[in-house]
Amino acid sequence: MAFDFGVIFDSLPFLAEGLALSFLLTLLAAAGGIVLAVILALMRLSGYTALALISAAYVNFFRSMPLILVIFWFFFLVPLLIGRPVGGFYSALIAFTLFEAAYYSEIIRAGIQSVSRGQVAAGYATGLTYGQTMRFIVLPQAFRNMTPVLLTQGIVLFQDTSLVFVVALRDFMTATTIVARNEGRLIEMYLFAAAVYFVICFSGSLYVRRLQGKFAR
Repeated sequence: MAFDFGVIFDSLPFLAEGLALSFLLTLLAAAGGIVLAVILALMRLSGYTALALISAAYVNFFRSMPLILVIFWFFFLVPLLIGRPVGGFYSALIAFTLFEAAYYSEIIRAGIQSVSRGQVAAGYATGLTYGQTMRFIVLPQAFRNMTPVLLTQGIVLFQDTSLVFVVALRDFMTATTIVARNEGRLIEMYLFAAAVYFVICFSGSLYVRRLQGKFAR
């Protein structure tokens, strides 16, 4: 059968809704994951053994689990514990946030450690507290150093949003599959999906590379 471009153009509004959901999940999960990751990283570096152990246990636990299993937990098990459904979107969002926080925390911890200890000592010498030193001296520099790596992890997160089909969310990949099966055009739709993912992720990678070069200079 001839390649049919028409099925792609006809389904663009439907696919755009799925792509918007993928972007929304990526942005919200990345933002929530980074906030939680900062807390975990500071706990790991705080010097308090109990806090460091809790943070390390959290990171090692989630980094040892498949993401799809974490999504299943929040969709199927959490409603049983709290007595009411959480919903597919919030289940996926919570799962992505907690899962990505484990990876972001290691990136942020490395970024914090990349800042010279002399600057930390200088902050203390001027009378700043630990929190103020982190807020005004260490974290701004650390985020500059680790921004390219955080963005790279964000690209991976965008790719991982395709797993939300397991909780019946209609993201871009799920919308593509629906059209492909309904229209009987699997080749056209999956090639189009591959092209979209490639353009978005490759563009993001080029932007990260530009940032790395800019920061290096």
